[in-house]
Amino acid sequence: MNVKLWLLCVCLLLPETLRAQGYAGLGGSADGFDVPQPGYQFEFPRDHGPHPSFRIEWWYLTANLKGDDGRDYGIQWTLFRSALKPMESEGWQSPQLWMGHAAVTTPDAHYFAERLSRGGIGQAGVTAQPFEAWIDEWHMRGPDPNTLSLAASGDQFEYNLTLNAKTPFVFHGDAGFSVKSTDGQASYYYAQPFYTVKGVLHLPEGDVPVTGQGWLDREWSSQPLAADQSGWDWFSLSFDDGDKLMAFRLRGARGDFTAATWINADGSATPLPDGSVSLAPLKTAHVADRDVPVLWRVTLPDQDLDVEVSALTPNAWMAARFEYWEGPVTITGSHSGRGYLEMTGY
Repeated sequence: MNVKLWLLCVCLLLPETLRAQGYAGLGGSADGFDVPQPGYQFEFPRDHGPHPSFRIEWWYLTANLKGDDGRDYGIQWTLFRSALKPMESEGWQSPQLWMGHAAVTTPDAHYFAERLSRGGIGQAGVTAQPFEAWIDEWHMRGPDPNTLSLAASGDQFEYNLTLNAKTPFVFHGDAGFSVKSTDGQASYYYAQPFYTVKGVLHLPEGDVPVTGQGWLDREWSSQPLAADQSGWDWFSLSFDDGDKLMAFRLRGARGDFTAATWINADGSATPLPDGSVSLAPLKTAHVADRDVPVLWRVTLPDQDLDVEVSALTPNAWMAARFEYWEGPVTITGSHSGRGYLEMTGY
């Protein structure tokens, strides 16, 4: 869900009546756009690139890092594409809107930056092969998404990282068809959760060489939420034994909808339907004038998983056009490790 994140810049220009339908308007009508269907045959490198006949799409990367100073860090890099019409045109006639988010989180600080662009003028975009996603000077690029250089900067931070992965992509839901509600809203959703990462963070206190692990989410849809779903809690958890878990809870007027994927250390994956995983907030912090859960209990009986997930810092607030919380977490209990948590609608 991410990054990956259901907040799409199309909502900047959509009518207020549509914005009211679910978080950031993502429960709005998909009229005229393609919608995901079961049985889709993914094709690479084509599907690493944009899908303009769908309304919303993102390339979303997070990384848990350890500095040479012994401290924990996290970074986020996200590019969102949104379409005003189900088509593509050249120049200023392009109906594509682009938005970039980048952040660095430390144990005691959170740095965030946002970029906006109109499509068709070369300021932002994605190419499938060689792969490149960019907005202004921010970039995620390489011969393919398994070998990347990553860069972004803001007023108080900059990072330059390299990422490498050797395992196949992981497909969430039914072979990449990821259902988000009992009404059947869905997305196409795959991930690369097995990057090794190294590089340098440039922070106000100085440069910090870092190493760690990263996770890329790729998702596209036209109506990913039901109209009464107000937000979500999304977890990407990497355990010290090499296994991983993606899980999310969508909060709605008719109750919660959950789904998850258990990912073995060898890259094989097991999709888990609604109700399989329990995501329970245990403690909140007052952040940006609201109460946000920063300590969670995550249980998955099928894998004997019972852990607490705690924020590296409570203050990882993303003060974007549509605000949300996004930051690194630590994992303790039956399994230990690190991961990322994204929360919207609070």
